[in-house]
Amino acid sequence: MRTTAVALAGVLLLGAADHLAAAEVTDLFERAPWSLSLGVGEIKYEGDEQVDDGPFIYLRLGYDFSPRWTFEADLNFMPDLPAREFDDPRREPLSDDARAVRIGLDVLFHLRTIKNLRFDPYISGGIGGIWYDEKLEDGRADYMIIGGAGLFYHFNDEWAMRGDVRFVAAGPDTEANALISAGVNWRWGARIGPDYGLLPGELDSDNDGLLDSQEEELGTDPYDPDSDDDGLSDGEEINTHRTDPLNPDTDLDALLDGAEVLTYRTDPLQRDTDGGGVGDGHEVIEDATDPLDPSDDLQLYTLNMEFDYDKADIRPEYFDKLDVVVKVLQRDPEATARIEGHADKRPTSDREYNLRLSERRSKAVYDYFVNVGGIDPERLTYVGYGFDRPVAPNDTEENMQKNSRVEIYIRPGSQQPETAAADAEGMPVK
Repeated sequence: MRTTAVALAGVLLLGAADHLAAAEVTDLFERAPWSLSLGVGEIKYEGDEQVDDGPFIYLRLGYDFSPRWTFEADLNFMPDLPAREFDDPRREPLSDDARAVRIGLDVLFHLRTIKNLRFDPYISGGIGGIWYDEKLEDGRADYMIIGGAGLFYHFNDEWAMRGDVRFVAAGPDTEANALISAGVNWRWGARIGPDYGLLPGELDSDNDGLLDSQEEELGTDPYDPDSDDDGLSDGEEINTHRTDPLNPDTDLDALLDGAEVLTYRTDPLQRDTDGGGVGDGHEVIEDATDPLDPSDDLQLYTLNMEFDYDKADIRPEYFDKLDVVVKVLQRDPEATARIEGHADKRPTSDREYNLRLSERRSKAVYDYFVNVGGIDPERLTYVGYGFDRPVAPNDTEENMQKNSRVEIYIRPGSQQPETAAADAEGMPVK
């Protein structure tokens, strides 16, 4: 008995909700029944008239009798209808291009549902007439019967986009023409309603868990739930993960915060979640290793090398550090290394220039390993990332020095591609 009562109550609540939604829609059209549309289009003639296809602009005034029925007056101006050329010598072309004005009266029947008011398809029918400034074979005026269909997309109660296709039977010879158009629709009086009530408390316009006033203080967009497009809402970043809602990669590891939380289960505040020595992004994007397992991390050497301005020549004081890496590679003949060049970002930095310069510098290290260290070039690769992968914000000289670096990732012989691929089997790859 109790189960039946609960089910009946649920049905009644759902019915009441639908009734309230329908009442809100009805109220909108009662409160703001008038709308104005402005747009452009093209008239397509059947092909045997004295004028050819041409553009038009339109102005439409609509009045909603109900959520289903709309009466619309339509005024079109056609500034340039080219004179058509005929192969038939019995047909006389116009001496000049024509212009025309069309007036129509239409009735629209809306097919929208209460559950999706943004998409508003409709069918239409009506009558009208078109008047030319040049005299055609049937005179200056044609009267027409109109039928067609269209779609409104409502951004809100006030503004919408619309597209229309209308077919026209015109003139005494019943010419079959078409009008294709697109425009914007404005409903006046819809912005502020006299019956709206304000709920107590502050607004959360984008429903992201942060009040608009909080978002204003943070600098986030109160109308966009994910201001930095990283896959986490602004509220989740502030209240749950403590990440930066204005920085899609808070820990600067080359993975978006949302990807770390939702896909890889890494810590978006820790560049190297497993503490194995290699950043989470490098493990996922470059190495195919597990960012949650420190045992499979590659061996990383970071050299904060200074180069002469616009040069890629290695200074002698760095030879000893490079020789350490050479010895590591010599001890493990099956090991391979990837050399990555990085740059800092200053106000005048150019991305393409820095990409080329950082690649030249990583190539200089590559050449040192080959020519001085005697390492087989088949075991080495190099690349330049410019300033695209910083390890610190470029806001101080100290941080910019950290970003101007060369990183060398050594994959031991025991972790060459076959083994590494097997170890990483089942891991999500970006």
